[in-house]
Amino acid sequence: MRSLIQLFVKYNLLGDLLVFALLAAGWVGMGGMESNFFPVTESKTIQIQAVYPGASPTEIEEGIVAKIEENLQGIAGLDQVKSVCSENVGSITVSVLDANQTDKVLQDVKNAVDRIASFPVGMEPPIVFKQEAIGVAITFALTGVDDLRALKTEGRRIEQDLRALDGISQVSLSGFPGEEIEVALRAERLTELNLTIAEIGAAIRAANIETTGGRLKTDREELILRGRFRGYDAQAIGDIVLRANAEGGYVRLSDVADVRDRWADNDPSRSWFNGLPAVVVTVNNLTTESILDVTALVRSYIESYNAQADEVGTGVRIDVIRDSSVVLNQRIDLLVNNGVVGFLLVIILLALFLNIRLAFWVALAIPVSFAGMFIFAGMVGVTINVISLFGMILVIGILVDDGGHHRRHDGSASRGICSHHHDHGGLCILLLYRGSIGRLFPGHGGGDHAHAAL
Repeated sequence: MRSLIQLFVKYNLLGDLLVFALLAAGWVGMGGMESNFFPVTESKTIQIQAVYPGASPTEIEEGIVAKIEENLQGIAGLDQVKSVCSENVGSITVSVLDANQTDKVLQDVKNAVDRIASFPVGMEPPIVFKQEAIGVAITFALTGVDDLRALKTEGRRIEQDLRALDGISQVSLSGFPGEEIEVALRAERLTELNLTIAEIGAAIRAANIETTGGRLKTDREELILRGRFRGYDAQAIGDIVLRANAEGGYVRLSDVADVRDRWADNDPSRSWFNGLPAVVVTVNNLTTESILDVTALVRSYIESYNAQADEVGTGVRIDVIRDSSVVLNQRIDLLVNNGVVGFLLVIILLALFLNIRLAFWVALAIPVSFAGMFIFAGMVGVTINVISLFGMILVIGILVDDGGHHRRHDGSASRGICSHHHDHGGLCILLLYRGSIGRLFPGHGGGDHAHAAL
């Protein structure tokens, strides 16, 4: 320690270069840190979803969920297994003991589900995935049109535009009931064409599918053939062919039924903004996406969208409901303001009693300390969030208080020990910080006790 201090005393330029190198490296490290609203935690949850169209909750439980739960027994690392059965869908939630083993347990769960060969016929392949932590970055409302279907169509277009932006991957819509396609058969047409309801149902199920047609191998590549025949609106369903003959004649579903899009009767989901019907668009950020970057992209899109809508006169407008980056930016502004004020206070107060140059170098400890933190914070997974910013704000107060020690102990026994006994510098630092802790917790080692010890 003594030789190191003598080195910097002899070559003072080396100390100056080290300080500025720390500041530059800290600036680079700060720019590379991700931002989230809350600290990032590893997921300990695995989801299994199974869809069985037309099945009751009892059929879902007996034919799917019970078999999966039985196969999950014996997998190491599982903490808890919960299941929910409803119409057409079964969901199983698996909790893992150790978050660091989630990926390994996920593969074991997939293997256990794949080993089940007795699932009901007609069931869709089960989906097994790790539930990632997703934060809400920004939420906005789309208003200006009374027709909810037109609002939804415009919302879908906005959703596609946002997904096309680099850095945004999670966008969802809400504020409207679920959609249904109603097929109302005309009895006279069924009698005329000698069709039955069972035939029509079978034709719809057979035509409204996505299926794999095999592989096509060539000398240079291999192609996977897949048929996408599933319809998502009344027009696509109405075009399904029920019958056809060799002469080219055919009967479509729309020839024997009235097919129309409608909102679900048992779903009251609706959103209103300032008394107007609204579609709510929510943009989420993954743990690998910066919430500040995501909200900046969305706000830029909203400004350009509103400007274009006002110019064209569509009447549709986007209004922000919630922006999580506002609180985060407020904390960042508070941190910066406290740092600047603390830096100036240390310089001004110490300059009243000491040399102005000494006051500046003492105050420089505040940004240098944060620069050192930013260098290593990103390496260990620390992100800019409301919790870490709160800790940084507290640390600023400690650093400012520590800077004030140079004035309080000037000429005292403690400063003499530090200046004349370099090999005991660690003891001096410990005693000075003991004084800081004493002021935070009176009666447990205050500044006077530090003087007495020294």
